[in-house]
Amino acid sequence: MPALLMFLAAAVVCCSCCGLALLLRRLPGCSCLPRTLMARTEKPFFRIAYGLYTRTRLGYLFYKRQLKKARERYPQGHSSTQAIVFSGVKVVPIPVLSDNYSYLIIDTTSNLAVAVDPSDPIAVQNYLEREGAMLEAILCTHKHWDHSGGNKALKKLYRTCRVYGNACDDIPELTHSLSDRDQLAVGRLQFQAFFTPGHTVGHMIYVLDGKSGDGPDCLFSGDLLFLAGCGRMFEGSAGTMLASLDTVASLNDSTLLWPGHEYAADNLMFAAVVEPDNAVRDKKFQWVVQQRLEKKCTCPSTLGEEKEYNPFLRTHCRDLHVALDLQRGAAEEWSHFRSRVLEEVRRRKDLFKGR
Repeated sequence: MPALLMFLAAAVVCCSCCGLALLLRRLPGCSCLPRTLMARTEKPFFRIAYGLYTRTRLGYLFYKRQLKKARERYPQGHSSTQAIVFSGVKVVPIPVLSDNYSYLIIDTTSNLAVAVDPSDPIAVQNYLEREGAMLEAILCTHKHWDHSGGNKALKKLYRTCRVYGNACDDIPELTHSLSDRDQLAVGRLQFQAFFTPGHTVGHMIYVLDGKSGDGPDCLFSGDLLFLAGCGRMFEGSAGTMLASLDTVASLNDSTLLWPGHEYAADNLMFAAVVEPDNAVRDKKFQWVVQQRLEKKCTCPSTLGEEKEYNPFLRTHCRDLHVALDLQRGAAEEWSHFRSRVLEEVRRRKDLFKGR
């Protein structure tokens, strides 16, 4: 998505003020472009480009262009992945686009499958056929095309397939709207959805109950949380994002993290900048570098690991406060101070790599 936003931002800059105003009046949905919701770290032209991406056909066309390029550049996917099998449950990461991951979760007893964020319908269908599984449901974390772009094509192939997501986001082909802590089942697979706004107004994460297959819980985090990182605050304040990250932090440390992107190397390099004396991070980075040299997937990690080195989950840690040179005000509420810490970490990350 950053490449798209840079492209659209450049296009916007090239427009005259009058021409841009006319364009925005003619494009559907542009009267509702997010203004106050977007984090303060985002620049004005970026906000306009983001609105074009999420609320007009330009975003969809760009997604299709990127999908075509990725299929040509990575015919076998951008990374090699390995499925994890528990008793009766199989989690299959699917590398799509240039750095996204979709997932299949399969009840191996019934061969019913759930797809998470199936942005490339051809890739997902190929994996379904390889696994001999039938798509029963799609769990969509949010509306961005690189997570929801395959919903329509897969719904045509599997007409009884249920599409889950939050109604606050414009999820393509949504059939079942979810609220915070709603539960759903597919075969033996038991999921709980959590409402986690900040990246988008309707972002959801999904936790597979480990009891479904006698294994650990599995978190499918979309663009809320990555290995050593978190998503940009496109449609929420730092306080909103902090509450969503605290939801993740409340889950069991043994929970496996399956994120929406392969950002591990960049994120860990940034983590070294804001918290340079973290030995746990150093060890993880060495492992990630070796994985990426071999083009191997770096997920899953565990939430217990993430709490040790992910700066976005460490806003309560004094070491990070010192590294950022931030102090809590005498009468400042703890949650407000942590929001300031998160906003500062996110600001520095946006300047560091823009992811």
